[in-house]
Amino acid sequence: MSEEIRSKIIEVLETIVDPEIGLDVYNLGLIYGIEFPREGVVKIKMTLTTPLCPLAYILPQMIIEEIKKRLNLEVDLEIVYDPPWTPDKMTEKGRRIFKERFGYDIVELYKTYG
Repeated sequence: MSEEIRSKIIEVLETIVDPEIGLDVYNLGLIYGIEFPREGVVKIKMTLTTPLCPLAYILPQMIIEEIKKRLNLEVDLEIVYDPPWTPDKMTEKGRRIFKERFGYDIVELYKTYG
């Protein structure tokens, strides 16, 4: 698959927001991998901020539905917990958004006290 399709998938992922944190799943760092095993199929590995996340069923379903609807791709989504999510998995954009919204850099705080 082309880099253009990968970019479009990321654009879709940036529209799916974790309502508890207010950041999208991509910039929050929940997406661990995007692969294209065969034509018309995207395999996504993702994690959750915690194994007990109350949105454990909702966020993956939102991802599957939006990619299918917007890009007409079949989605093979796997939830993984290794390695566990930590704030340092966030993208630079995610860190900026978090800092603007909450007033501090969560990654620096995590490095200090994590």
